[in-house]
Amino acid sequence: MTTIPGILLQDDFSGAAGGALFGIGAAFLLVLLAMMVITIVGFWKVFQKAGQPGWAVLIPIYNAYVLLKIAGKPGWWVLLFLIPLVNVVIALIVAIDMARVFGHSAAFGVLLLFFFSGIGYLILGFGNSRYLGPAAAPAN
Repeated sequence: MTTIPGILLQDDFSGAAGGALFGIGAAFLLVLLAMMVITIVGFWKVFQKAGQPGWAVLIPIYNAYVLLKIAGKPGWWVLLFLIPLVNVVIALIVAIDMARVFGHSAAFGVLLLFFFSGIGYLILGFGNSRYLGPAAAPAN
């Protein structure tokens, strides 16, 4: 009987591989946690600028309701956030309307509030943007 040469796979019992994977995973989780905190801080300031309670950002579904209220959309749209694929379109519409109620263009809404929301909401919250309200928002 002949043997075919190949790669011999052996288990590594030193624990180094497991430690490396744990380190990579922990670093990844820390980065995600930092991104979440930054996004929450940005939303908190935007909610406060719009005259809403900042703590509302911490409560699921209610934060979507408050966001819709700030953007001038009806509250029942929260249900649309629960429908797959429809929620992406609704999020895009709300991002554009959020940009407009703070006096920015639709491009600001798409690029910074939809695609890079962590940065966009920090700009709205800590920048010179003022909440104009849905009635005063330019319709460009």
